[in-house]
Amino acid sequence: MKFLNVATVMMSIGAYELSYIEFVGTVLYFASVWLIARKNMLTWPVGIVSVILYGILFYQIQLYSDMLEQVYYLGVSIYGWIAWDRARSETREIRAALSRRGNLVTWALVTVIASILVSLAVARFHVWLPGVFPVPASFPFLDALTTVMSFVAMFLMTRRRTESWIYWIIVDVIGIGLYWVKGVRFISMQYVILLGMASYGLVHWLIVERRQPAEAQGPVSLTGGQTP
Repeated sequence: MKFLNVATVMMSIGAYELSYIEFVGTVLYFASVWLIARKNMLTWPVGIVSVILYGILFYQIQLYSDMLEQVYYLGVSIYGWIAWDRARSETREIRAALSRRGNLVTWALVTVIASILVSLAVARFHVWLPGVFPVPASFPFLDALTTVMSFVAMFLMTRRRTESWIYWIIVDVIGIGLYWVKGVRFISMQYVILLGMASYGLVHWLIVERRQPAEAQGPVSLTGGQTP
């Protein structure tokens, strides 16, 4: 389908040619962010369509780690859809806390080691599977780093850990530069907005956490929270 081809241009913004798949995927992604902030069940089907489009897009521009990341998000979205449906009648509160220092160090080491291993694998995809990946991966380490950090951040978010926002902030900063260089500048601009959202989320969660009595440090009550 021409719609799914990154070379099929929807409009030109200055010298930048915006494809249909990039535009629609980005719009749906922001829609899913808004819907999850509103605790609306539609966030899951909308998000599923968005990650499928992004997966196809990233394959075409040789960001293979990002492509595989969308497979993970697809699974999480399906699980989230089922879990939310089952918990429809439960409380809408989200509680969060900062992990202990030892756990923070552990997650940092896991992130670094996993990123190195993934980048080494991604850099060899075109050698191992030339029929599937005919072109070498672009920026394999940075691509792998943002992928691994996103996985960890998503897990930490499900555990309601405040440091997940720090992970998202780093991912967004790298993403802004990476996607700009790769020519998908509409997505790069998206990450500027996500960076602002992640920064706000970190500050908001820390403020609420500090207001909580020490004995209730584990379950800090929040009224929102979004995984960008």
